[in-house]
Amino acid sequence: MIDPISLAVGAGLFAAGLLAGKLTRRRAPADTTPKPFCGCSHGLEQHDPDTKECHGQILHKDARTKGGTWIGNQWVPCTCRQYVGPKPFEELYAPTMLPPQDTL
Repeated sequence: MIDPISLAVGAGLFAAGLLAGKLTRRRAPADTTPKPFCGCSHGLEQHDPDTKECHGQILHKDARTKGGTWIGNQWVPCTCRQYVGPKPFEELYAPTMLPPQDTL
């Protein structure tokens, strides 16, 4: 059987841990809403809504001259077309063959 002194010491340690956790808790920043981003890691605000073309730039490593000499890093335009998720297999391999159904 556990003696009452051990129970009191354990309860005191537990209360001290709870108090220390409440006092030293990290506060979340004010704006914690995640911003949507494309598969190229640029934000969706950098993509044209009509053509889906990305206006961001990426760092292309291995920029070389025509002779093959390394000249450093080079910024080039991003070539993505706003990939935000997988397409269903039906849209990927074949267009829909049936006309849209009108629901009553």
